[in-house]
Amino acid sequence: MAKKGLVGLFVVIGIVILLGIIIGGWYVGTRNTLVTLEESINASWAEIDNQLQRRADLIPNLVNTVKGYATQEREVFTQIAEARAKLAGAGTVGEKAAGYNDLQSALGRLLVVVERYPELKSNVNFIRLQDELAGTENRIAVARKRYNDSVRTFNTKIRRFPTAIIARAMGFVQKEYFQIEERSREVPKVDFES
Repeated sequence: MAKKGLVGLFVVIGIVILLGIIIGGWYVGTRNTLVTLEESINASWAEIDNQLQRRADLIPNLVNTVKGYATQEREVFTQIAEARAKLAGAGTVGEKAAGYNDLQSALGRLLVVVERYPELKSNVNFIRLQDELAGTENRIAVARKRYNDSVRTFNTKIRRFPTAIIARAMGFVQKEYFQIEERSREVPKVDFES
């Protein structure tokens, strides 16, 4: 009889150990998945930051080219400089998005100015800079999509049960999407008569 009780005790201990291994493995696997997803977000954000910096580096050349033709358009040049400074000083995703939106708006106004100077539109340096800026805008759009996809995957994962328990315990919080403001979606109006 004592032998059966001892066997039963070993079975219970074995089951407890097995459950501990299963739960521990699940915990470690879930935590590692969350860390991997968070690093994917960080890498995606670094790519956006890289492209925003490339864009910011191109803009002074574009502005200087336009300045030679349109010296009376000081307000637009000032707005671009202020927007670049805001973007450069941004620390959070929200601040970067706001800086990006301001810069996008100022560039839209610059392109309206360009429409007033047909000789500028045929300038080789201006055309080259405009092409580089367009390419950079495309790269920013692709990087922003990757970032937002990574954020969506991560945010979904940390909100689902039972992963939410580990996420909360480990301090994982939802990440912010990189979004464009409505005003940045508006097409700049070009008026050839003014």
